[in-house]
Amino acid sequence: MAKANTDKNKTKKASGSLKKTNAAPAREKALVIVESPAKSKTIKKILGDNFTIEASFGHIRDFPKNVLGFDVQKGFEPSFIVIPEKKKVVTKLNEMAKKADKIYLASDPDREGEAIAWHVREVLNVPDSKIFRIEFNEITPKAVKYAVENYRAIDMDKVKAQHTRQILDKLVGYKLSPILWKKLGNYRLSAGRVQSVALRMICEREEEIEAFIPQEYWSITAELDKDGSAFEAELSKYQDKKIEIPNEEEALKIVDYLRDKSTKYEVCKVTDKQTQRKPTAPFITSTLQREASSKLGYGVSKTMQIAQKLYEGIELESGSAGLITYMRTDSVRISDDARDMAKDFILANYGQKYYPEMPNNYVKGKKENVQDAHEAIRPSYPERTPESIKEYLSNEQYRLYKLIWTKFMSSQMTNAKVANKSVEISAGEYTLRVSTSKILFDGFLKLYNESEEEVENKIPDLEKGDSLSCRKVTPKQHFTQPPPRYSEAALVKALEEHGIGRPSTYASIITKIQTRGYVEKLEKALAPTLLGRTVSKQLVTQFTNIMDYKFTAGMETRLDNIAAKKAVWNKVLQNFYEPFMVTVNEAMKDDTRVTIESGVDCPNCGKPMVLRTSRKGSQFLGCSGFPECKTMMPLNAQAQQANEPEVCDIKCEKCGGDCIFKVGPYGKYIECTACQFRKPYRRSTGVTCPKCEKGDIVERKSKRGTVFYGCSKYPDCDFTLWNEPTGEVCPECGALLVKKALKKGTTIECSNKMKGCSYKKEVEENE
Repeated sequence: MAKANTDKNKTKKASGSLKKTNAAPAREKALVIVESPAKSKTIKKILGDNFTIEASFGHIRDFPKNVLGFDVQKGFEPSFIVIPEKKKVVTKLNEMAKKADKIYLASDPDREGEAIAWHVREVLNVPDSKIFRIEFNEITPKAVKYAVENYRAIDMDKVKAQHTRQILDKLVGYKLSPILWKKLGNYRLSAGRVQSVALRMICEREEEIEAFIPQEYWSITAELDKDGSAFEAELSKYQDKKIEIPNEEEALKIVDYLRDKSTKYEVCKVTDKQTQRKPTAPFITSTLQREASSKLGYGVSKTMQIAQKLYEGIELESGSAGLITYMRTDSVRISDDARDMAKDFILANYGQKYYPEMPNNYVKGKKENVQDAHEAIRPSYPERTPESIKEYLSNEQYRLYKLIWTKFMSSQMTNAKVANKSVEISAGEYTLRVSTSKILFDGFLKLYNESEEEVENKIPDLEKGDSLSCRKVTPKQHFTQPPPRYSEAALVKALEEHGIGRPSTYASIITKIQTRGYVEKLEKALAPTLLGRTVSKQLVTQFTNIMDYKFTAGMETRLDNIAAKKAVWNKVLQNFYEPFMVTVNEAMKDDTRVTIESGVDCPNCGKPMVLRTSRKGSQFLGCSGFPECKTMMPLNAQAQQANEPEVCDIKCEKCGGDCIFKVGPYGKYIECTACQFRKPYRRSTGVTCPKCEKGDIVERKSKRGTVFYGCSKYPDCDFTLWNEPTGEVCPECGALLVKKALKKGTTIECSNKMKGCSYKKEVEENE
């Protein structure tokens, strides 16, 4: 690819299997180039003074902006340039490389990291014989030193796979975005290969919710008694078949029968069964994101940011240390060393009965997941318990590390043993059921339980043939519920199940569809915006293949095949490019414009309100009758439309008519009901301006959104304050006093503080 395909010296040096050598001799100076400076301190401590650690700060080269960046006629040969902001970084790396005897490229151990290492090698003006690729799954002395002693060549197949992903993403975005501009008239819109499919998932879920018709059903429970011990049983069968109660009428008939004193309750079946609950595999990226969401309330991006810091290194009493293995993985494999360390810890701290006879293995069959070079996410040092290093971690780091540590350690422990008891109770032709379970041996549950805290359902000791009395019968109405909106964690699970995206992409997918305004968070759930639904509908209609789940997942498989030498990168691109461009060209010929109607009518002329975008990118509803009608509304106008207009006690300054409050795209404003004169609403403090003595001091906002206070007669009067006036004057200089809210409490200060007046008093709590 590009330089990699033409520079035979580089590929010649890069060929061959794993090389082994001793660590750099003391007389040699080595440079280790990592992605993040956060790793530097940890790695420096491990390798010593003969090694200099420097960061590339992520990617240093990319495609040029506003052009494709690759030549289709030359087999999709890419053209990369140094990112302008990284030119100083490249200069510094070259200066350091010239002074080093050996250069180790230690970017992250995935395809993206491999590509970063290749880019760094391409910009270094030193002989290739000095440059080596190393990788480690955890930042521990053993892993880092082993990597240096066992350097290898850059894996060009991984690099090509990553470049193919970049070219696909650039091609789709570069060609689809102009179609959205043309169709929707919004030049801020953009499309992405994987993000658009994720958006489709969210939109289709919203359609399911809207189309859902609730179905009524009833349940019935009976409070039963045996020798003074009461418990509840639920109605489950009628004539030995599962019962369904569709309405209140049917429910009340059954209730009357069960309440009848002639109805006899008798235990007809008791089933005792012992089962074993098995621990589950240690975390991979998606399962960590899901568990962190459900147990800790962390979003996907936040989880990965915290995990990144734990991986790169935390400053402990003994120095900086990486606490977990690499956090972007879809492999559940763990190393033999990790298994042995876990075994030693479990035996020493919990005893033999908590460690299985044979170690737990979660790798199924011969084939592992696509990132088998990685391990599962686990603690680098099992002996470093969360409590032992809690003082060195922030609260968020501690909670996530504890989640990872307990999950991994529990995955290596024995099964839990559970006693289950199920009791069936006859009541004429009806059958009620009650069940309970009791943990006989906690096993892995001693450390980790994926479900919520389990409460044992206590029932008396029941035997077949026992007669019971009925205290009361309770019917309860229910309605079937629509599928819930996707949370971030649920969307990651759905993407993983469909094979869409990879561990390194989940967080960026979710972030992009939100920042583009296609999706918003409502009560921690992802909901499509009006714009997002329109964009998705447009893309699904015109680009069926690209928006298809199986097609997108199949492309991920092709990328994996490129990395595994099972496919040729430019042939994969060619097979995608030709049919794709046919569809693009057909779409560009269609001049039909799409209007995004909101379902809201204009309050002034009655025409439909449509979605519009301001020059600054903010979205609002505008009348479709523009420019004759210039009515604007906020996006949530549909909910507001049902409300009565808020009456304003301010009279119109043009005609003296009555005014009402309205909300537009730029906030609350006042409109005259007679002449439609409008002006922004400014909350008055009730304090007269001391400069002109005509206007009131009102709340205003700067261009940057900062609240300040100024005269309502602006621009005729330019008096301003940064804090809200109290209406009182300073006893020392006569200037206005203002309220100032601080963390330690609210104070009253003189507004002339900048001019030397130091008057200040604290506000009492009752004030």
